[in-house]
Amino acid sequence: MEIIAQVLESKKIRVTAMRLLIYKFLAARNVAVTLSDIENAFEKADRTTLYRTIKTFEENDIVHQIDDGTGNTKYALCDKGSNYDLNNDLHLHFHCNNCNETICLKEHKIPQMKVPDGFVSENVNLVVKGVCDKCNR
Repeated sequence: MEIIAQVLESKKIRVTAMRLLIYKFLAARNVAVTLSDIENAFEKADRTTLYRTIKTFEENDIVHQIDDGTGNTKYALCDKGSNYDLNNDLHLHFHCNNCNETICLKEHKIPQMKVPDGFVSENVNLVVKGVCDKCNR
């Protein structure tokens, strides 16, 4: 928990027990999670607190949001030590049509996209859909 506290402090986020627990929950997952997944893991926690924690993490580049086409926004931790921004941490996401899990493929970077003059990129999202290695066995 000491390392997690250091990560939060480095982002100038006040360390609270709930923030530590949510970070630890996200770090233990190899897949992106929905807000409902977080709510189910912390049944006794206030829903607003959970939502605000995720939004704080997102605003401070601790998590990134993934739209995998399922209609449920998912969240995953950003790479440790890197700030998630449009120019630095673009990577593929893989959504399994069988188990419905979405994973970050951080080693597969998306090349920087040049948009026409007058356009401003704010988000790039590339999701590959298919069958994951676990379901393919």
